[in-house]
Amino acid sequence: MGMGKYWTAQVMAMAIGLALTNFAALAAAELPDSHCLDCHADESLTKEGPSGREISIFVDLAKLRASAHATNSCISCHTDLTEQHPDDEIPAKPVNCSACHEKQSATYGASVHGRALAAGTPGTANCQDCHGTHEVVSPKFAASPLHVSRQAEMCGECHDQAAQDYAASIHGTALAAGVRDAPTCTDCHYEHRIVSFVGTKPRTISEDVCSRCHASERLNTRYNLPRDRVKTFFESYHGLASQYGSTVAANCGSCHGYHKVLPSSDPESMVHPANLVQTCGTCHPGATERFVSGKIHVDITSSTRGDDLGGAINWWVRRIYLVLIVGVVGAMLVHNLLLLVKKVKAHLGSDGRPIVRMNLSQRWQHAVLAVSFIVLAVTGFALRFPDSWLAWLMGSSEPIRRWTHRIAGVVLLVVGLYHIIYVIVSPAGRKLVKDFMPSMKDVSDVWQAVRYLFGLSSDKPRIGRFGYAEKMEYWAVVWGTIIMGVTGLMIWLKMDVTAWLPRWAVDVALTIHYYEAILACLAILVWHFYHVMFDPDVYPLNLACWDGKVSKHWHEEEHPLDHEALDTAHVAEGQPAPADSQEQSIAGKGEAEVRQSDSG
Repeated sequence: MGMGKYWTAQVMAMAIGLALTNFAALAAAELPDSHCLDCHADESLTKEGPSGREISIFVDLAKLRASAHATNSCISCHTDLTEQHPDDEIPAKPVNCSACHEKQSATYGASVHGRALAAGTPGTANCQDCHGTHEVVSPKFAASPLHVSRQAEMCGECHDQAAQDYAASIHGTALAAGVRDAPTCTDCHYEHRIVSFVGTKPRTISEDVCSRCHASERLNTRYNLPRDRVKTFFESYHGLASQYGSTVAANCGSCHGYHKVLPSSDPESMVHPANLVQTCGTCHPGATERFVSGKIHVDITSSTRGDDLGGAINWWVRRIYLVLIVGVVGAMLVHNLLLLVKKVKAHLGSDGRPIVRMNLSQRWQHAVLAVSFIVLAVTGFALRFPDSWLAWLMGSSEPIRRWTHRIAGVVLLVVGLYHIIYVIVSPAGRKLVKDFMPSMKDVSDVWQAVRYLFGLSSDKPRIGRFGYAEKMEYWAVVWGTIIMGVTGLMIWLKMDVTAWLPRWAVDVALTIHYYEAILACLAILVWHFYHVMFDPDVYPLNLACWDGKVSKHWHEEEHPLDHEALDTAHVAEGQPAPADSQEQSIAGKGEAEVRQSDSG
């Protein structure tokens, strides 16, 4: 019983101590503003600042109540103060704005001001220098030092010359005249992430600063400004050099000025005719009147002639060359296309290709597959990159690109389904799949090919009807068709898919569809096109895709085991093996007679 009383007393003591602690904390938290204003309402109250200068610490209660922090108490910002202040002679610490404005403070920390403050640079602007202290007002109101009409004045407290130049500039005078779209300090240097453009790449200034207004169709139309200034700059030598990483190429400000931007008609403008020799001479020593008479903003694609002689001549030269290019190259193209048709026709009619590699059904399947694949590639990348030349070729119509892509996808799936039926029902199809099946010989052929290609052996692998190259392609097409078909249908029918699967499944399908398309297109370009087009033995095209036939020499060279099997089959049938003198008769017998099982 004695021990019980002891522990009860201990618990009560702890509870009383905790309550007193909480009461003290609560009392501190509820420190009334009047406690502070007893002193800070005195207009004569001052203190010595970090630089030794006397500064006022008077708080105007009326302005505080009209500020953005009207509902805040003193200690909600000055969290370090207690009832003992100022008797404890502990000065108030700087207010930590990040407690409420975390994102803005983090952005400020990365700015030129924030980095300087972190480095201990004296006189660096902080939150209070720009926003004010106890009279913080939203920049939307004219009373705020950050209002567009007062920004230059506020920034000029530290950047006096820049503020004077801006006030005299076309931007400053426009703003003073009430043009609210005119840029002010934070429009170019940003707000909390204040950026210094000293040493910045020329492209950054032209692309990220000046272009924000001068590439705007809305602003150019509203204020009747030239629409092509950004475009023609980046097409000029200076613009092209800056885009490719030059650190010394001229940017917009190099010629027009940075803060004191003036129209070319103003005698003080850097681009006034009287000042161009000096302006251009900064980068081009020895610049003459004739040198500076050229234009930077030249639009050679303009539909109107230039106002001066040089512009008119340039306009005519461009049109003459366009006619010349279309006429000359067009005539060359027609000539060579007609010549190609003649030669291909003669090649197809020759008797030098007696070996049948593909029957009619397989050729049709291949043709439909090839056409649908090409259409899918063109429309798919046009959808993915709507500003590309591929999209332009299709009239830049998203519905046309979308539905053409879908129709081509359906055609691809249908031909894939037909191929499955073909390899199940047709004897030739079953043999096709059998010959395409990987085997251990393919592994040894790959190894032998590696040794041959690197010069370690003079013997190529002896390939049968289909080697490792053809087998890889065939099964890659099967795999790719399944992957692209499934993901494509998921993207197309996303509403139905998300009735059963989470939305991210469609996003994953879109990613797979895109990168599988890149993989497939690159494989076709790098692998398939080499074997059927760019290989010197078949260049410019293996015509087996057209009539199914190949030459005896090519067949014997590329598929020696299959060629020997063909000879053996002829001997077994009582026929002589194909020879050069007999190629025409073999070709004339037709596919079924040449290979009873269909060569595929």
